[in-house]
Amino acid sequence: MTIVRVELDQRAYDIHIGAGLLARPGSFAQVAAPKARALIVCNTTVAPLYMQRLRQALAPHFAQVLSCVLPDGEKHKDWSTLNQVFDALLEHQCDRKTTLFALGGGVIGDMAGFAAACYMRGVPFVQVPTTLLAQVDSSVGGKTAINHPLGKNMIGAFYQPRLVVADIDTLGTLPPVEVSAGLAEIIKHGAIADAAFFDWLETHMERLRTLDPEAVTHAVRRSCEIKAAVVAQDETESGLRAILNFGHTFGHAIEAGMGYGQWLHGEAVGAGMVIAADVSVRLGLLDAASAARLRELTRRAGLPVQAPPLPLARYMELMQVDKKNEAGSVRFVLLQGLGHALLRPVPADVVNASLLAHGALATVSEPAAQGRATASTST
Repeated sequence: MTIVRVELDQRAYDIHIGAGLLARPGSFAQVAAPKARALIVCNTTVAPLYMQRLRQALAPHFAQVLSCVLPDGEKHKDWSTLNQVFDALLEHQCDRKTTLFALGGGVIGDMAGFAAACYMRGVPFVQVPTTLLAQVDSSVGGKTAINHPLGKNMIGAFYQPRLVVADIDTLGTLPPVEVSAGLAEIIKHGAIADAAFFDWLETHMERLRTLDPEAVTHAVRRSCEIKAAVVAQDETESGLRAILNFGHTFGHAIEAGMGYGQWLHGEAVGAGMVIAADVSVRLGLLDAASAARLRELTRRAGLPVQAPPLPLARYMELMQVDKKNEAGSVRFVLLQGLGHALLRPVPADVVNASLLAHGALATVSEPAAQGRATASTST
C-alpha cells in the first residue's frame, strides 16, 4: 500500500492506494468509532459489487453499519437524490458521530460529501472511490456538490474527508469508456504540473488502458501527489487550485449543453483540454507541437478530441456560468508549455475560433448532435 498525505493542518488526511484494500478492516482502522454508526452511500451499480465487502471491513470498527443506495448516473446528481441521503440519516436517527462512507465514483463522492457537510452542520466522511476518475481526482481535495440545470457543481461546499481508500482492484469492473474517462484527469495532471509525468504517460498509455496494476498504481499515486500539493496550498480555490480545472470550462459546458449523463465527465474534459490547448497556441503561450502531443495522447486514451456540435452561442452562454469567472469575465486555465498552467481571461474571438475549429456550430439554426462527438479514435 502507498500512502499520500494531504497536508491541511488539523484537517490533514491520508490517501491509501493499493490492491485489495476494500476487504481489509485495517484499511479503515484510523477512522474507527466503536460506539458510533456508519452509513455507506452507494449506487445501484456499485452496491452489488462492493457493498458487502465494505460492510464486513467496517463491522469491527462501528456499532452498526447502515446503507443508502442511490440511482446511478450524473443525471441524478441533484437535490432530489441528495435528499435520499438525508432521509436515511434521519430515519435511522443518526447523530453527529455518524460517519458517511462514499462508495462509488465521483457522483457518489460529491453527494455523500455534500450530505456530510450539511447534516447536523457537519459529520465525518470517508471517500472509497471505485472509478479511476474518482481515485485520481474527485475523491481528493474536499470539493462536494450537486448540479443545477444551468451549471455543473454550482451548489456545494469545501469539506474534506477524514480518509481516502483507493483500491485499484475495483477498477477491474469498469467498462473501457470509464477507464478512458479517468485517464483524462491523469493526463490533465501531467499537462498542468509535471512534464516528466506527461512523458511517462505517452510511453505507458497502452498499459494504463489495459489496467496494468503497476502502471495504474503509479499513475494514481502521482496524480494524487500533484493534486494534494495544489490543495495544500489553496484549499478553497482562491488562486492556484484553479489550475486543476484545465479543460473543465469547456468540459462543463459540454456536459450541461448535452444534458448531464450524455457525455461522461472525463470525456468532456478530454475534449475541453484539446480546445484549451488550441486557445493557448492562438495566444502564443504554447507551441503547436506540444498541443499536438496533448491531442494525440488524449486520442490514444480513447477520448473524444472534438466537442459536440452545439451552437456557438450556447457554448458561450454556458461558459458564463463558471466558478472561475469574475465580474462577468470568463477566465480559462491555459498551458504555458507542458507542465505549466496559468489562469487568464481570453478574448471572445479567440474562444470562438477554437470552438469552431473543434466542433461548435456557427449558427443556432443547425441541429445539435445527440450523444458523444465522433472522435478520431475508437473508445
